[in-house]
Amino acid sequence: MNPQSPVRRVLLVDDNADANLILSISLRLNGYAVQSCISGQQALEITQTWTPHAILLDISMPGMDGYETCRRLREQPGGDQAVIVAVTGYGQEETRRRTREAGFDNHLVKPVDVAALPNLLSELIDQKNADAAIDS
Repeated sequence: MNPQSPVRRVLLVDDNADANLILSISLRLNGYAVQSCISGQQALEITQTWTPHAILLDISMPGMDGYETCRRLREQPGGDQAVIVAVTGYGQEETRRRTREAGFDNHLVKPVDVAALPNLLSELIDQKNADAAIDS
């Protein structure tokens, strides 16, 4: 990330605390501001007062799964502006189709390459911003 660019905010949503910790450390070391939570409901609450540029969202969580969480995040004011990335152990085409239909921007299969993640997020955020500028 360019040291002159504003700090980018990422919300990590995964019921696995270890996964949240590993991704959080990697992103913070690369200049991202990070919040994490363990449920879809918590993600919806956090995004009421904190607007992330990107959300890394696990699919398989107890209670509200990642698909439903993504749909609800997209329905919130400004929900179309964040990059939402599915993070899951499932890479089959059916799962990828479902993530697209739910409104995800990208799909990563666990284990996530933590070395490549910061640059990938930066590219996705830049692309989303460019697309939004073209649409307006």
